[in-house]
Amino acid sequence: MKKTTLLYCSVFAGLLFGAGACKKSFLVAQPEGTAVESDYYQTPDEAFAGLVAAYNPLSWTVVSSYAPKMVLLSLASDECYAGGGSSSDNPGMQAWNTYTLQAATPNVPADLWNRNFTGIARVNTMLAKIGDVPGLTSDLKSRYTAEMQFLRAYYYFDLVREFGNVPLITKELSQAEWFTQVQAKPADIYAQIEKDLNAAIPNLPATVNIATEGGRVTKGAAQALLGKAIIYENNNSRMQEAASDLEQVNTSPVYALLPNYADIFDPGNKFNAESIFEIVHTNQAGKTWSNWPNFDGNVGVQMVGPRGYNGPTFESSAAGYGFCPVTLDLVNALKGDPRYAATIINIDSLAKAGVCKYSPGYQNTGYFIRKFAPLAAYQSTTGNIELNWRNDEIEIRLADTYLLEAEALVRGGSNQTRAQQLLDAVRARVGLASVPATLDNIYNERRLELATEGHRWFDLVRTGQAPTVLASKGFQANKNEVLPIPLQELNNTKLVQNPGYN
Repeated sequence: MKKTTLLYCSVFAGLLFGAGACKKSFLVAQPEGTAVESDYYQTPDEAFAGLVAAYNPLSWTVVSSYAPKMVLLSLASDECYAGGGSSSDNPGMQAWNTYTLQAATPNVPADLWNRNFTGIARVNTMLAKIGDVPGLTSDLKSRYTAEMQFLRAYYYFDLVREFGNVPLITKELSQAEWFTQVQAKPADIYAQIEKDLNAAIPNLPATVNIATEGGRVTKGAAQALLGKAIIYENNNSRMQEAASDLEQVNTSPVYALLPNYADIFDPGNKFNAESIFEIVHTNQAGKTWSNWPNFDGNVGVQMVGPRGYNGPTFESSAAGYGFCPVTLDLVNALKGDPRYAATIINIDSLAKAGVCKYSPGYQNTGYFIRKFAPLAAYQSTTGNIELNWRNDEIEIRLADTYLLEAEALVRGGSNQTRAQQLLDAVRARVGLASVPATLDNIYNERRLELATEGHRWFDLVRTGQAPTVLASKGFQANKNEVLPIPLQELNNTKLVQNPGYN
């Protein structure tokens, strides 16, 4: 579902056209029949359906085209190349990989923009309606409101990091207002993110019932996002504040580092003790290509599998698409590290040993992402296999927040001892010896610990390393730190293109 302006659609329109992407666990409600938005939100069930709709864009790995965040951010970084079947396979991905993106480049900028502004629109509608829903208890109103505040902060955190200059919309807009929005300063976006998260934290539960509410926001998720957002604002005078927010998560009895690193990414181990905020996918929806783009599964899993694969362990009946071949830089950085085997798989060596066969794709290195590989053990038995992978996306996990707190402490010049303990804990979990808690070592640990999980590109940009590290891909300083505003968002609006893309 797409509009040519800000994609500012009503939550009801989203329910009509997007509810097919609802996830398992609590995200199963959808309205029946047809109605207009003014007649909706008249019962607690309808309020719950609105809640579901606001969460729904989180799980979109297809918008107008393929748009899995883990795939896009991995190929934009030094972790992977674009790959695929050829140099013209998904032009948007190829363009981000080579830093030739333009406003009119198909899919990539627009899909990231649309995903998040759809979510914001649905949140704002819910916040406008929630107070007047008959029969909805005060406790549920408080919780739903807090969840909406978190989601708006999450969607804007994505947008400000991806595009920098975006409209700040915190209310329902009339159709006439779609065309009159102007961009806010990034500082104002971050101020709204902090405002929403600080308002949400007191009214969110510490834990949820995984069987019935897996994927819903918790207090820890909001605290972690708040600390992370402050770090991204890059003001060293506020690092102690960020460290304090993250410490509340890192010392919580709710979370723990898993003893076995590979278990974090096991699709059979959803919502494990290390997961703080997790986006849910299912292999039980039975979706087919006729459901485009409303798939419940993680299509990104299919995309990173080797093309034409035939052999053990990995699903082969649908074969992979060959995107995100792993760079030799990342391979060499991880060789000898205990996390290598859970992160990367060398398909070339298996093929040469006669264990399997595959068809090398574009920019093939022989190395593929293992964390999100299409494993035969978890393939769907209904619908198209390639559209129904159950692998969740763990947006925030404990090792991430440990390393962020360590970074904040070092940058803020306080409690070096705790920073060292946090870095040591991440390394000790995989049997690695202590290294000094310097910023360089913390950043390197983030690279190895969080490889291919969608953090590396953001880390390179926010720490100023991107122009050097990504120079071979064509990255230009003072331009490629953000994406171009999609062309269709500029037409007949007051939006202004980001510098360097005119």
